[in-house]
Amino acid sequence: MPYCPECGGEMLYISRTKHYVCKSCGLSLTYQELVEIREKSWENHNVDEDERSRMRKEYLRWWLSKKK
Repeated sequence: MPYCPECGGEMLYISRTKHYVCKSCGLSLTYQELVEIREKSWENHNVDEDERSRMRKEYLRWWLSKKK
């Protein structure tokens, strides 16, 4: 069962309208919209990981330079 990208609530599939609807906030999305939102979220997550990695390396370089 998919979860809402807005509030994290459970989403129900309504076959008549072919939409997923959140039980909590009422957000209504097609399957394609749900997939696109998840892909964007995952891309942003990967960018954040790259940024964190870069910052760690910079900090380590700085910290090691102070020890010499």
